[in-house]
Amino acid sequence: MTHIEKASRPERLSAEYRLVSGVRVVTLRGEIDHDVQDVLSRALLGEDAAVPLRVVADLSGVTFMDSSGINVFVAAYQQARDTGGWVRIVGAQESVLRVLHLTGVDALITCHLSTEQAMSA
Repeated sequence: MTHIEKASRPERLSAEYRLVSGVRVVTLRGEIDHDVQDVLSRALLGEDAAVPLRVVADLSGVTFMDSSGINVFVAAYQQARDTGGWVRIVGAQESVLRVLHLTGVDALITCHLSTEQAMSA
């Protein structure tokens, strides 16, 4: 099952997700800022809060992320933790990794090189 959602300005952010062995694998492309935080939130969190949230977010196509994206990732982490699940990030570019590190999010959400590595961690 694949779903693609685009922000009102398509060049800003696109989110595609699929389920792989019960894990929500989200592929993001573009920029993450205040204008697209709702798209990011829907892509990461989904609709069924009753099941453990397990998410792998592929950020290899993300060129920019500000504090709005950090807030959404922290909310996803907290929801996942509360349901016995987890959130993991893969493929973040250097500029995005720097933001994750400076804010301390990389201490909450582990960063991996590949989806396979994140799924088996």
